[in-house]
Amino acid sequence: MLNSPAPRRRQFLAGAASLGATFLARPARAQEQTIRIGVLTDLNGPYAANTGRPSVVGTRMAAEDFMQANPGIKVEVIEAEFQLKPDIAVAIAREWFDTKGVDMVIDVPLSSAALAVAGMVREKDKVAMFTGTASSLLTGKECGPNHVHWVYDTWSVSASSGRALVADGGDTWFFILADYAFGHSLANDTTAIVEKAGGRVLGRVATPFPGTTDFSAALVQAQASGAKVIALANGGSDTINCVKQAAEFGINKKHRLVAMTSTITDVHPLGLQAAEGLSVSEAFYWNLNDATRAFSARMSPRIGGAKPNGLQAGNYSATLHYLKAVAALGPAQAKASGRAAIAQMKATPTDDPVFGKGELRPDGRKTHPFYLFRVKAPSESKQPWDYFDLVRTIPADQAFRPLNDGGCPLVKV
Repeated sequence: MLNSPAPRRRQFLAGAASLGATFLARPARAQEQTIRIGVLTDLNGPYAANTGRPSVVGTRMAAEDFMQANPGIKVEVIEAEFQLKPDIAVAIAREWFDTKGVDMVIDVPLSSAALAVAGMVREKDKVAMFTGTASSLLTGKECGPNHVHWVYDTWSVSASSGRALVADGGDTWFFILADYAFGHSLANDTTAIVEKAGGRVLGRVATPFPGTTDFSAALVQAQASGAKVIALANGGSDTINCVKQAAEFGINKKHRLVAMTSTITDVHPLGLQAAEGLSVSEAFYWNLNDATRAFSARMSPRIGGAKPNGLQAGNYSATLHYLKAVAALGPAQAKASGRAAIAQMKATPTDDPVFGKGELRPDGRKTHPFYLFRVKAPSESKQPWDYFDLVRTIPADQAFRPLNDGGCPLVKV
C-alpha cells in the first residue's frame, strides 16, 4: 500500500465520509441484502469533466434501474474525491471496505491509483471496476481475479486511431504525453501499432502531470519534427489546453491532430472552431444509434443538459452488469466474495444501451466496438452537441488487444 501523511489521510477520509452521506436507499431491515458501491473519482481536478459528477450519476441510474427490476435487493451509492493521488485512493477505498461495508469500487480515473486499488481489492476479496482508467496493464501483467476494465484502454484507442490514420497517409507521428504511467503506456501502445502498420515515430516529449498548463514548447517541438500526425497522449484539461494552443499556433491546419483519449466533454468547452478536424477515438457517442440517443436523453437532464461521454455512460454499463451478477449469485454470496462476483460477470454476456452486446473476457477486459470520429466544422453541426462524424467502426474482436498477447496470468494459453 502507498502511504501518505497521517493528518492528510484523516482529512480526506473525513471528506469521503461526508461525501458518502448520500444514499439511494436505506432499508430499515435486512441490511445484509444491501449492496454498497463507492464511486472513486475526480470531482474538481483535470479529469472532473471527463468523469466526475456525471460518472456518479451514471452509477446511480444503473442502481435505480436495477432496484426497480429487483425490489428485494437494495443498493447504496457513495462517492469520494481522491485528488488524483494513489495513496489517498487506496486509503479511501480501504476505509470504505473496512468500515462502510462497500462491496464494489468504480471509476478511478488515474492509472497509478487504479493499479494500487487493484492490489488492495485482491487482498480484501472485494470488487473494482475501472471505467475511467486507461492503462492496459490492468488486463495484462497486472490482471487479477478481483477487478475488471470497462470502456477503453491504451491499446484500444491506439488501435482505433493508429491503424486508421496510417492507412490514410498519416505515416509519421510525434507524441506529446503526460509524464506518468498512463501517458507512457498510451504512447508505447500506439507506437507499436503505428510501426506495425508501416508508420514511423519521429519523437516524443513528456510534460509533467499534473500542473502543466503551457504546452507551447512541446507543440513547437512537435511541429519542428515534421510529423504528419501529432498525437496527444494525455487527457482532460491537458488535452483541452493542447488543442486550444495548437489552434492558436495554426498547427491543426498543417498537421493531423489526434487526441488519443479525448471525449465529447473535451470538445464542448473547446468549441468547434478550435477543435475542427480533431481525430477522437471513443467507445460511445450519444448520437450513434437509437439506444444511445434514448439513454442520453434520460441522463442529460441529470447532468445539467450535457451529453454523457463514454466514461460516464460506461459507469452505468459496468454497474448494471455487476448488479446482474449480484442478482444471479444472491447478495450474501456476492458480498462474501468479490472473486465469485467477478467470475459470474465473466460468465454472463454483457448487454446494455450504452455499448450493446459484448463480453467480459477471462483477463477482465470488457469488449465492444470502438469508433474513430472526426470533429465537425461549425457549419456541419445541426444541433447542440452534434460534434462528431463517424470515420471508422472497429469491431470488438479488433478493438482490443488479443487475449493471449497481454501476459495476463489468468489466461490459459
